[in-house]
Order: sequence, then C-alpha cells, then structure tokens
Amino acid sequence: MPELPEVESIRRQLEPLLLGHHVTESDSHPSDKFTPAREIVGLGFEAVLRRGKYLLFSLDNETEMVIHLGMTGQLIPVSDLSDPHLRAWWKLDNNVTLGYRDIRRFGRIRICLPGDYEGTLKKLGPEPLSDDFTIDAFYASLKRSNRKIKTQLLSQLPVAGVGNIYADEACFLAGIYPGLRKLTRAKTADLHQSIRQVLYSAIENGGTTLRDYVNIEGKQGRNQQYLVCYGRDGLPCINCGEVLRRTMIDGRGTTFCPTCQCR
Repeated sequence: MPELPEVESIRRQLEPLLLGHHVTESDSHPSDKFTPAREIVGLGFEAVLRRGKYLLFSLDNETEMVIHLGMTGQLIPVSDLSDPHLRAWWKLDNNVTLGYRDIRRFGRIRICLPGDYEGTLKKLGPEPLSDDFTIDAFYASLKRSNRKIKTQLLSQLPVAGVGNIYADEACFLAGIYPGLRKLTRAKTADLHQSIRQVLYSAIENGGTTLRDYVNIEGKQGRNQQYLVCYGRDGLPCINCGEVLRRTMIDGRGTTFCPTCQCR
C-alpha cells in the first residue's frame, strides 16, 4: 500500500498539472467506491493536498475530492480509456486525461466538505513532518495504549502516514524492537527522529516501489534501493552484521535485528 512518501511524491507531481484547470468530462467504474469521480465535471482544482496516505483535491465549489489509493491504486495520465483496470478518469481543459487505475479495487473516491471526514481519515494523528508532531505529544499518545509499538504506528493514531515499510525502517534506526509495548521518553525521542528521517529520505528518493507503485509519469520510486531493514530478513544487519530476522507482529510481517533491537 502506498504510504506517506509515495502519496506525497504523487501530490507534488499532480499539483502543477491540475492547479487552475477544470474537469470537462469524467466517468468511472459503476461501483459506488468510484462513482463520486463523476461529480466534479465543470469544477476546477484550487489545491492538491495530502493528509496521511490520502490525497485531498480542493475544488472551486468549496468541496474536496478525497482519494485513497488502496493497495494498487495509481494516478497517471492516460490515453486508453478501455484499460480494464481504469476505475475513473477526468479529462481536463488542458487536454490531459488523468486516470485512476486500481487492479485490486481496494481504493476509493469520495466528495465531501473540507474536514468533514469519516473513518480512518477523521481519526488520523499529526502529520509527521509538521510542527504538530512533537515528542511530548508522541510520547503521551504511545503511553496511553498497551498495544505493541509497531501496531500503534500502523493504527495512524499517534502519527499519520506510517505503514509497514517505514515502521520497520524507523524502529530499526531507533534501535527499538517493534514488539515492545512501552518506550521511555528517550527512546520515544529516538523513534520520533527516525520516523522523520526515513520519511524525508523516501520522499527525496521518490517513494518505494516493491510491486505496483509508480508516480504519475509511470516511473518507479528509488527508495527500495536504500532500505536497511524492511524486506532484508536473512541478510546481515548493516550495523552489527547479525542476520536480520522476520517475525509476525499482530499479523504484520516485521523485519528486525535481534542484536540492535533487543527485546
């Protein structure tokens, strides 16, 4: 599933393509997960924003189109509207047709008033790259729960946008076993810093492509070349040389170093 760096990379590419332009035509798959795409014909794009793993398109009628890419969603310019995996498309007044491809159909599109969100989007924690993501607030949030640290990160409650890849990477860099339930304030500060570090680096590298993720130019990200923990089970730790191991934490595959990330 695209995580914050992948969604942010897409947002940055979409912004100059969409801002100031209007939708002249649109259509979608008949599922009500995608039919809201049809509702914005005649409307213009005023801003392209991101909240966690969600894309938010501010429209000139004071509503927002919210897109979650699910597991396999892609937003790319298209010319072939007969593509069987095309779930929605929008033709713009600059002759660009933006398509939403989603092989597994786990994504969704909604139209709402700004801030009038439902489900996970409504409950998201602070943005990790914003000033709202403070060590004190992060520590207080983790302390309130007895769930494992990685599970808390994936819940999106203590911080938004961190998924399986970057949770493993951040825990590794902070020297924290992701199955712990409590952290000291000092270790929380380490994790806070490592979350920001791995996300900034991944954005700079255009996101991580393990399978389906591509940017709007159809190009893969480069960050998979720089992962130091996630998916490297069986390989030596870059710090100590110990073989990295894989375990399951609350149903999610997790890679860790048994030496650097002591239980």
